[in-house]
Amino acid sequence: MRAGPSQDEVRRQNLGALLRYVHVHGPISRAELTTRLGLNRSTIGALTADLTAAGLVREEAPRGSRRAGRPSLVVLPESGRVYAYALSIEVDRLRAARVGLGGEVLDERVYDRPRDLRVSEVVGPLAAFVKEMQHAAPDGGRYVGVGVAVAGMVRRHDGLVRLTPKAGWVDEPLAEPLAEALGGDHTVRVGNHADLALLAEHLRGVAVDTEDVIYLHGEVGIGAGIIAHGSLITGHGGYAGEVGHMIVHPGGRTCSSCGARGCWESEIGEEALLHALGTDGSGRIPAHQLIAAMRGDPGSHEALRQIGEWLGLGVANLVNIFNPEMVIFGGTLRNLYLTTAAQVRSRLNSLALPASRELLRLRTPKLGEDAALIGAAELAFTQLLADPLSEAPVVPRPPADR
Repeated sequence: MRAGPSQDEVRRQNLGALLRYVHVHGPISRAELTTRLGLNRSTIGALTADLTAAGLVREEAPRGSRRAGRPSLVVLPESGRVYAYALSIEVDRLRAARVGLGGEVLDERVYDRPRDLRVSEVVGPLAAFVKEMQHAAPDGGRYVGVGVAVAGMVRRHDGLVRLTPKAGWVDEPLAEPLAEALGGDHTVRVGNHADLALLAEHLRGVAVDTEDVIYLHGEVGIGAGIIAHGSLITGHGGYAGEVGHMIVHPGGRTCSSCGARGCWESEIGEEALLHALGTDGSGRIPAHQLIAAMRGDPGSHEALRQIGEWLGLGVANLVNIFNPEMVIFGGTLRNLYLTTAAQVRSRLNSLALPASRELLRLRTPKLGEDAALIGAAELAFTQLLADPLSEAPVVPRPPADR
């Protein structure tokens, strides 16, 4: 017979549950925590005392309370003193943020990057960003790890970047060289951009309380994060969600990434927009400017309408396969969807099964461009939230560069 969990294991689980609740939902009273977590008042009191002693939360008297009797203390995350570093490797830029417990972005850096930078050329600027922000962080702050979002295919178990569009990265290790450059002993965790943006929107954005959702992310390529019945679909190696390479137009344009003809990416991605405008893209033009240019050019209206048709066709395929409650259009697809919503809806109505689309909601990200950064921070917070007292050391401020 298998033994039940020990008292220590139960305590760790309860500490993690309480910290996660405060991390996701923000300030909450002890009384509400007893109801939400199904624990008694004395247990909640003991758990909050442990987390307060560890410097992870603090307690305050409620403001403006007029209730009779002694008010229940409010538990808050120590957002300014407990934080993770979140990094985002995008097609044309690098972003870095210091994100506090509770999901608050405390500091941020952005660097416009050439598309042909190798991994070794990306690690240096990212590590420099982290060190800059660490110098600016308060004394005695607790740095719990680094999460990295990559616009590309990422192997689940070790964060190896298998493939990125345009940059040409193939089977490139990222976590190890970045950890080495940072010179710390915290784990660097790497995830796919769309998966992490979806995680953030599911926890804090437009998809809160939505158990079946697809997040479509567009840059040069097209990818998806998919949650089914509350669980992220990752696939065997972590490569699920490469929806940009499903074939929607056999005999269409050749995809520069996968080599197939008529995949979704080749029909609605950046190259399709450039082709419709008759430009080669040798100068970087942001997607929202491309779409605005097409809207302002009568000769491009038909091409834009056709791209909207392909967008709707691909979404209809995904709706028939996954039956989501919500589809979110992120990255470059946000502007494309807002511009071609009529075509997308028309395609859905004609191609998606009525039972699969009857309760479907189409949305844009609430967290906007920060979705992947906040998702990367959640990746970095994973170990802390699972076992809050396992990582107690305060990370000292790094020495100033001479």
